[in-house]
Amino acid sequence: MTRVRLRFVKLGKVRFTSHRDVARMWERALRRARLPVARSAGFTPRPKVAFGLALSTGHESVAEFLDVTLVDGEAVDVAGLPRRLSPELPVGIDVTGATTVAPGVTSLQEEVASCDWRIAVRGLATSRAHELVEAALAADELVITRTRKGREVTDDLRPAVLALTVAGATPQGAELRAELAVHPRSVRPAELLRALSPDGGLVEGPVLRTAQWIWRDGAREEPLCAAPDATDRPQAEALAASRRDLHHGRLPRPGPDPGPGSTHPGWGDLVVAGPEPRVREPD
Repeated sequence: MTRVRLRFVKLGKVRFTSHRDVARMWERALRRARLPVARSAGFTPRPKVAFGLALSTGHESVAEFLDVTLVDGEAVDVAGLPRRLSPELPVGIDVTGATTVAPGVTSLQEEVASCDWRIAVRGLATSRAHELVEAALAADELVITRTRKGREVTDDLRPAVLALTVAGATPQGAELRAELAVHPRSVRPAELLRALSPDGGLVEGPVLRTAQWIWRDGAREEPLCAAPDATDRPQAEALAASRRDLHHGRLPRPGPDPGPGSTHPGWGDLVVAGPEPRVREPD
């Protein structure tokens, strides 16, 4: 069977849709697009679709991924999948890349090692933000306590904070940029804020996931970059180049050429590449 990897964005009001409901949207979109999706065996066969890391409800992203297994023997234009699938998805979810995954490649959840985030913090002055970031990077540990299955669990987040900087001021406060590891467990932006200010003084604003990274031999790869037939080569090349520059918070841009895309008013300079620009409803 052929496995296809898709990258998509989740922006705007659809950010309030849960991961489970997004999965249902995808099942319907694949069916409406009449893709020959393989199905599992048993009494209740399900389409063979594997998502990457779940995105918290309320967060936006320009770097979501899923793998779709197709039935062998039926030709599918992989390069045309973004244009074919995006119209079948709700406004705010657009496919920005597709490629064929080589046999034997492990799942996204196993491969992805870290994510980049833009985290707006309400009411935080940039001077205070710099103090918190410098203190966090200098600390040996960043301990938080959380409740898991009815028990209090203490975690040290410091090893998972791979990069952290202050991007600057926003109309409501300040914006942080972070690269957070996802193994042995995925660190959430809200947990990072709790670690930065244990007294709970940091209020999370809009949050955007900008990249997911696979680490191989000490280098990072965006999940579509390694594939030779990725459809959006300019964007893939930009991300590959950003691997050389991205260090301690130097955030990659989604692509050097906006091309057929749309700016996202909630994130200033963010440009979302896509095969079919779609009108976004005002928040």
